[in-house]
Order: sequence, then C-alpha cells, then structure tokens
Amino acid sequence: MSREDLIQIEGTVKEVMAGGQFRVESDKGQQFLAKISGRMRRFHIKVIPGDRVTVAVSPYDPSHGLIVYRST
Repeated sequence: MSREDLIQIEGTVKEVMAGGQFRVESDKGQQFLAKISGRMRRFHIKVIPGDRVTVAVSPYDPSHGLIVYRST
C-alpha cells in the first residue's frame, strides 16, 4: 500500500503508552493506536500528550495508524 492510499485524520494525543505508541483521539471522537513515523523518528520530533497530530490510517484497519505530522 502506498502513502497516497492512507487516510489523513487530525487528532489530539491523549496518552503515551509503552513501546513508543500513542493513543490519539480524532476530532470526531474515534480513537487510534498510533506509532511515530520513521521520518519523525529520524529528525527527533517529540510528541507529548495534548499535541495536535495528523495520523495516517489504513482503510483496511482503521484502529491503527502512523503519526506523520505534529502541529502546535
């Protein structure tokens, strides 16, 4: 699956979990289990609870995703 096939959803980080995973709640109330994308890891971008993020979610498994962008 290519990056263009992923659904981009805006949300807020609610909880930091073990193993580098985050609980993200979308603006519509959905919750996702998300990891930080490789590019964000490479550039040492930190994510803390309360941050607004963009999560790329697969249409096949909408409960998991990748955090691809962090806004303030």
